Amino acid sequence: MPKALAEKPDVLLSHEMLMPLQPLLESAYTVHRLWDYPDHLAFLDGPGRGVRAIVHAGEMSLARDMLSEMPRLGLIACVSVGYDGVDVPWCKAHSISVTHSTGLNAGDVADHAVGLMLAAWRGIVEGDHRLRAGRWTHAERMSPRHGLRGRKVGIVGLGHIGEAVARRVEAFEMKVAWWAPRAKETERPRAESLLALARDSDVLVVCARPDAFNRHMISKAVIEALGPQGLLVNVARGSLVDEDALIEALKAGTLGMAALDVFEQEPAKPARWVDVPHTVLTPHTAGATLDSIPAMVNLTLENLRCYFNGEPLASPVGG
Repeated sequence: MPKALAEKPDVLLSHEMLMPLQPLLESAYTVHRLWDYPDHLAFLDGPGRGVRAIVHAGEMSLARDMLSEMPRLGLIACVSVGYDGVDVPWCKAHSISVTHSTGLNAGDVADHAVGLMLAAWRGIVEGDHRLRAGRWTHAERMSPRHGLRGRKVGIVGLGHIGEAVARRVEAFEMKVAWWAPRAKETERPRAESLLALARDSDVLVVCARPDAFNRHMISKAVIEALGPQGLLVNVARGSLVDEDALIEALKAGTLGMAALDVFEQEPAKPARWVDVPHTVLTPHTAGATLDSIPAMVNLTLENLRCYFNGEPLASPVGG
């Protein structure tokens, strides 16, 4: 924590989901909570003028016009790995540093992605529902499904999470290919395009980092290329998938299955999914484990400590 500071620096918690961090911050910082100020103008005219750092959930949008009215702001510390709600180039141009918890929950997210794949491909959730509904009889049984050995997995985005997914599915003796806009050094084959990857995959796992240029990259064309036997798994961000096209394809049978941890609107509305077939859905929990959360919080606290003591930041975006 900051040492030898004459007074506690003002720090802002940007979202209610970050409330558990407040007790960890209060010994060293004066903590403000943005949700306590429905009128943001009142906040900006008052405490906002003294805020020097924001502790942020990176997937939530931070408006530039609000940030521009905080004259002492110098750091946005994202507890999350993602930081798509922050305009990093704008922050850099205005001398505001951005940090994140890079790579800390990649293994947990990859575990969840594989769990979603298994649950959807092997009908585990459907089987659970059938048994509980008394539909397991000799006369009425689930139809047999294909196994996973030898199936092709396409990974969209081969960063920390994509690499972790690849290692896990290779243990199932599945074949891995990948695609991302930028090439990288790897022995795994890179498809010539996202469309080609989808066309050649049985399972397409979305692990890409969202940005201003890849919204709805999993388009209607990509979904149809994956096809009526294919499975789409998304553990990245809901914005990467054209959700309307996805739902239409699942209902029409032009896509086989979908297993999703993230959605275009969160929390997702149950009514939107109630009659959508062949889906396994979880409420954005892939990276939130009792192992990864403390590590992410500790890294956030370290970034704050470094910033207020004039030391190099522990995990700057792009660092």
